[in-house]
Amino acid sequence: MKKLISLSLLIAALFVAQNTLMAQLRKVPAAVTDAFKQKYPSASSVEWRDKVTYFVAGFSDNGTHYDARFTSKGEWKDTETEIGADGIPAAVKDGLSKSKYADWEAHTAYEIQLPGDKKEYRVHVVKSDLQKKNLLFNSSGKLLKDNITL
Repeated sequence: MKKLISLSLLIAALFVAQNTLMAQLRKVPAAVTDAFKQKYPSASSVEWRDKVTYFVAGFSDNGTHYDARFTSKGEWKDTETEIGADGIPAAVKDGLSKSKYADWEAHTAYEIQLPGDKKEYRVHVVKSDLQKKNLLFNSSGKLLKDNITL
């Protein structure tokens, strides 16, 4: 029994060590960190995540949490912040009420800032424990995309 427990602990430790090493394989390029600092000079508590095809900077600015995505060349893709179901703009609420998801409950929402001063809104809606979706709306309330979520 002791051997089984020891073997299980060893496997768990190796798994954790391997995941830690994999997470640290790629350093955030200077072009990315420089572009971030230029766009968000007052950002604090910055934490970087490598998403393989892009990098995400999670940070705070004036007490609000943001997630900004950058390409490996330092090109800003978008910035997302949680606005909650109560923060959904009227046009997006109207678009939701006119969509096939009108009877689904909005749990949370995110405002996505895009290049060119454009905004989109991601709304997480739920109908049941098994029926959950992320809906993407433009700022005028048009449903652009719906994705199944877990």
